[in-house]
Amino acid sequence: TLNPLAHSKNLEIQLISDFRERNVGHEIADFWPFAKRQWNDFDYKFADGESLREVQNRNISALEQILATSNNQKVAIGTHGTSLSTILNFYQPDFQFQDFQSLAGKMPYVIKMDFAENKYLTHQVIEIDYEQ
Repeated sequence: TLNPLAHSKNLEIQLISDFRERNVGHEIADFWPFAKRQWNDFDYKFADGESLREVQNRNISALEQILATSNNQKVAIGTHGTSLSTILNFYQPDFQFQDFQSLAGKMPYVIKMDFAENKYLTHQVIEIDYEQ
């Protein structure tokens, strides 16, 4: 996803595994009821999977490390919908299941987040014309 941007700016991509998608544990026959249950209970998970709280904790930890070393710099992060949604929920707790569900079909889904040092200020959705 970030290759065209990195190439145009002559930048190297750094892979940070903590921004990976959540591990649900095994095949899910009906995804949306499972996802809704996880959003209603951030600690719910299958024995071999991750809860949304675990996903959120590793994502926020990785983001905070980036913020600590990137003062006054622009940084692009590519991740998955669930990961991004848990980050948004951390900074904006009213971001919930219905918001996650509404962004699910929008790929890429691009937002701009603003921070002052490590303090979250705001974010805005960057509109993409999905019909191109």
